[in-house]
Amino acid sequence: MYKISPTVQGEKIHFKAPDSAFYEAIGGEEGMRRLMYDFYDIIYESDIAHFFPQDREEFDAIKVRNSKFFIQLCGGPKIYEAETKGMELNQYMVRLHDDFSIYEKSRLEWLGAMREALEKVDIAQHLKDDFWNYIEQFSKLTVNTTIDGSKYYQDL
Repeated sequence: MYKISPTVQGEKIHFKAPDSAFYEAIGGEEGMRRLMYDFYDIIYESDIAHFFPQDREEFDAIKVRNSKFFIQLCGGPKIYEAETKGMELNQYMVRLHDDFSIYEKSRLEWLGAMREALEKVDIAQHLKDDFWNYIEQFSKLTVNTTIDGSKYYQDL
């Protein structure tokens, strides 16, 4: 149901923020938190859990912070801006991943967790598709390591 296209090193990534109708349909801040907390609980049990703190309190703090990103991104209040240190929202989120070696395989695992969480949400499919289109394309920007271990960065 949800398409995943491969990351191509050097390819220009085209994406747009999700329609704010997604934010409204999912139930605003509270609905976004439910989606993102469910997503991160799936991540905690996934093959990419090692990218996140294993201490439950530290992990929960990341869930809260990253949920703010998605709340703001989807049209909610600007509750993540203090985190960005003056950078554009998407650019800041991409740079947060620079310290990790993110392979395409990790991206696919991340997208699988998001798909699982999104499939549980009971809103119009076209709104979920719009959100997915953002996630699928944007996630390519976090991939920064080739299969041979070489680092690279996609242009935002």
